[in-house]
Amino acid sequence: MEDFKKRKLELDEAGGDGDFSSKEELRFLIEPLAKPQLVDLLAKLGSQYPSIAEEIKSIASADPAHRKLFVRGLAWNTTSETLRAAFQEHGEIEEGAVIYDKVTGKSRGYGFITFKNMESTQQALRAPSKLIDGRLAVCNLACESLSGTSSAPDLSLRKLYIGSLSPEVTSEILLNYFARHGEIEEGSVAYDRDTNESRGFGFVTYKTAEAAKKAIDDLEKTLGGRNIVVKYADSQKGKTGQPPFPAGVVPMAALPMNPGYMQQPGKANVSSRPPINYSYPQTVAPYSALPYPNPPTAPSPYPTQGQIPYPQVSAKKDRHGFLPTQPVGMNNYPYYYPKQ
Repeated sequence: MEDFKKRKLELDEAGGDGDFSSKEELRFLIEPLAKPQLVDLLAKLGSQYPSIAEEIKSIASADPAHRKLFVRGLAWNTTSETLRAAFQEHGEIEEGAVIYDKVTGKSRGYGFITFKNMESTQQALRAPSKLIDGRLAVCNLACESLSGTSSAPDLSLRKLYIGSLSPEVTSEILLNYFARHGEIEEGSVAYDRDTNESRGFGFVTYKTAEAAKKAIDDLEKTLGGRNIVVKYADSQKGKTGQPPFPAGVVPMAALPMNPGYMQQPGKANVSSRPPINYSYPQTVAPYSALPYPNPPTAPSPYPTQGQIPYPQVSAKKDRHGFLPTQPVGMNNYPYYYPKQ
């Protein structure tokens, strides 16, 4: 409010009459408005003044991103001409083509449609599912697909995998059979690219999760003379006919194992490397005896005697040069040994 008063004061000082009618003055008033307020204001003015409505259409259609559709789920035999013919009912088409593989020259199963007016694009988006060449294709804004944004976070609860299909079951038969549970957004039989023959399975995506659950809970699952398999398509998370885990419940996952580590029935696991999340005990130091004290020595039964000193005796040679073996006077028969 202070900025508004300040700006008004500046205009008055500049000689303005206080009537906010110039482009700059109107921009100053519009800038603080929130987006919902601007949308309501432009819609109201466009409905009252045709010139404003034409200006809005011109600006909105200027960006091709607002007029370009991404169409997925096309049959392998769908051509660019067939694709354009399917969307001509919504308005004049500026460009439309099926995308082909550069190496094989075969369709990649999707394409693009660009209308001349944004109104035609919005009209096509009101009915995004369209049956083309026996397959139910789905369209959405190309900018959403390229940016990776998804307007259906509950897709895993609405998309079903249909298995064990008879070769005679076509996409139209499949869609008519499952339409009894609810409105279908997308669905078709999977066909081989080379032979264009059924691969024995398909997919059906409902617009609501309740319809998908009804299809799974239905006890009558017979189509084309066969008992078919109906389960959630997101089987990578373990959804085999059962709804996903409720919020707050974390399923236990299998422990990862090293490549090449395989368990054989009846045999011990053998691997050059230990499995992940398993560590062997640390290396144990070699055993060493603890320093136990020496056992106490038993007392001797005899008293300990000290060394007895003996007098020093020098031996003398006799006249023949022999030394006696014993000191003189020890006995009467000294033994003499010759001198060396």
